[in-house]
Amino acid sequence: MSKVVNPFAHRLGILRDWRHRWFASGTKYQEYLKADILLREYLLRELRGMYIGGIEIERNDKTLRVILKTSRPGLIIGRSGEGSLKLRNKIVAFLQHKKLRVPEVKLDIEEIRSPESNAAIVAYMVAESLEKRMPFRRVLKQTIEKVMANRDVKGVRIGVAGMLGGGSMSRTEELKKGRIPLQTFRSDIDFAKERANLPLGVIGVKVWIYRGEVFADAAGKEKSK
Repeated sequence: MSKVVNPFAHRLGILRDWRHRWFASGTKYQEYLKADILLREYLLRELRGMYIGGIEIERNDKTLRVILKTSRPGLIIGRSGEGSLKLRNKIVAFLQHKKLRVPEVKLDIEEIRSPESNAAIVAYMVAESLEKRMPFRRVLKQTIEKVMANRDVKGVRIGVAGMLGGGSMSRTEELKKGRIPLQTFRSDIDFAKERANLPLGVIGVKVWIYRGEVFADAAGKEKSK
C-alpha cells in the first residue's frame, strides 16, 4: 500500500532544513520541545491574518531566536518598530504564563518577496476568500491563475474538503495546473494546510506548489574534492 508523506518531511536533509534548530540532552529536550510546540501554536493564532509564510525557532542555553517569514512585514513591525516590540513582550509573557524557562528572546522578521510561490500564504488566501462566502470553485480558479502567473511556479494543486457550497454532506474538491512530481526528491515542492472557519463547519485547505528542480552545483563539488 502507498503511504502519504508530507512533502516537507520527505525532503528533510536533501532540500529542506529543520524548522526548529537546537540541541539538548536529558530533561532539557522535553522542555524545549514542549515550549516550541506551544509557542508555534500561539504565534499561528496570534498572527493569523498577517500572511505568515513560515515560523522558525533557534535556541541555545541563553537565547531564543524566533524567525517570522511574512509577505507583509509592515503589519508585524508597526510604526517605528512598536508592533515587533509588543510581539516580543507577548512571547515572554506567554512563556511565563506556561511556567516555562524564559531565555533572552530575539525576534527576526524576514520579508517574502514572492508570496504567490509560498504555499502557506496561498492557503491562507484561499481560506480567507472562503470565509468571505465566495464560491469555492471561483476561488480555486482565480487563485490557481494568480499562482501560475508567477515565473518561479511550474505547477500548483489546491484541495478543499468540508461542507462546500452550503451542502448537507461534506465532500472533497481539487484543482490542479502544471506538474506536481511528489516522488522526485530534487523537486522543490512547498506544501501547507489551512482551516477556513465557516458557520456550517470547518473547511480544510491543502496547497502544493512546485517550483522546479534543484540540482547540486557540480563545479562546486569538484572544487571541494
